[in-house]
Amino acid sequence: MELAYIPSPSRGVIHLGPIPLRGYAFCIIIGVFVAVWLGNKRWVARGGKVGTVADIAVWAVPFGLVGGRLYHVITDYELYFSEGRDWVDAFKVWQGGLGIWGAIALGAVGAWIGCRRRGIPLPAWADALAPGIAFAQAIGRWGNWFNQELYGRETHLPWALHITSSTDGRVPGYYHPTFLYESLWCVGVGFLVIWADRRFKLGHGRAFALYVAAYCVGRGWIEYMRVDDAHHILGLRLNDWTAMIVFLLAVTYFVISAKKRPGREEIVEPDTDADADASGGETDGDDSAAASEEEPKEDADAKDADAENEVDVKEDEAESAKKG
Repeated sequence: MELAYIPSPSRGVIHLGPIPLRGYAFCIIIGVFVAVWLGNKRWVARGGKVGTVADIAVWAVPFGLVGGRLYHVITDYELYFSEGRDWVDAFKVWQGGLGIWGAIALGAVGAWIGCRRRGIPLPAWADALAPGIAFAQAIGRWGNWFNQELYGRETHLPWALHITSSTDGRVPGYYHPTFLYESLWCVGVGFLVIWADRRFKLGHGRAFALYVAAYCVGRGWIEYMRVDDAHHILGLRLNDWTAMIVFLLAVTYFVISAKKRPGREEIVEPDTDADADASGGETDGDDSAAASEEEPKEDADAKDADAENEVDVKEDEAESAKKG
């Protein structure tokens, strides 16, 4: 008899009339709101405008969801396109299956589009959002708990996860709650980025690079514990190789960026209103200068005319004197 364990929910969806409310979707949505809320606070603290983070997130989030789903479907294609499987299930995001690697990659494309439209440097925006993304992942991982998926090897530790479902090849029992391990790791990563950003004034994308590198370290050992089906290369799961490659890329970017562009951006968002006022002031100044240049010219012309009149008068007086 187990004295303690983490129970699994009896179901991951409840119905409000004809509307299904899914725990997985709620976790993703709450995570997005937390990331945008915290990102906005950090953006404003760095000199940006309120609402800019949300405006760019309108581009980044849909791209991220599509990218996350694409990565999952491509790397686990046999779940949807092998014999006996229905390819339509590839579109059923609510059943689980979002790869963070694809979500970040394609989400960055969406963010780049949004930043370009606002004239904002993408690295600065990514720095502001980095810890929020980590916290969003921590919340999103609880969606796997609702779906009873992505658990680790069997264990009898007091915090073992009790799996009760037997669908899709699951074997009821007690397993390592790898979703919980990753959730806690992501919380630690978020606080690490906040601390390091305050302590070292990280800029030009280095806060985001730190988040990526730190997450990859945790994902590596957590992925190694999982027992769900996955492709293996040289004895390691595909996501382990992805984590190692992305970690090296993040560290390389961090080092090169620190050498080429030390410090933090002084201006993260252009003040378009101030620029317009400044350009208007310059125009007024130019008009005033032109007017002031024209005034002396008019005075000079008047003086020349007066001088000519005086000469004419003197000549007339001289002629009159001769006649007299």
